[in-house]
Amino acid sequence: MSSSAPYYLKGSAFTVRMNSVIGWLARHGLSLAGSAELSVPGRKSGRMQRIPVNPHTFDGGQYLVSARGHSQWVRNMRAAGGGELRVGRKVRAFTAVELPDSEKLPVLRTYLEKWGWQVNQYFGGVSTESSDEEIAACAADHPVFRITVRN
Repeated sequence: MSSSAPYYLKGSAFTVRMNSVIGWLARHGLSLAGSAELSVPGRKSGRMQRIPVNPHTFDGGQYLVSARGHSQWVRNMRAAGGGELRVGRKVRAFTAVELPDSEKLPVLRTYLEKWGWQVNQYFGGVSTESSDEEIAACAADHPVFRITVRN
């Protein structure tokens, strides 16, 4: 992007509505293709903010990828350092560490392999067929957090 503002692609009215439905389903125990509801405390209000996410497992680690860029949940996660993932009654509290751009390539590639059918529209033409260089070039626009579930 040529702008100095961090990349963020706002969802359409339809997408916002669908996210509401997917979040409600996860909250009530129905995960679609592995989705979960993320709860993270708001930076200013401290109230838990909820959004559906696609937790991603790669090389033995668990990750959260922001397909839309530097969203509110990303900013809240940076401030809080963790949150909760919920599917029904199962709630997993976790801590989160943001990956530097230089470590995102394999996570983003495998995330696109699993979730591309749902998120390709947010990656500006980058897909599983893209070269490593093309995926690495978009890494700064897509925050990635390694999460560690607390026992």
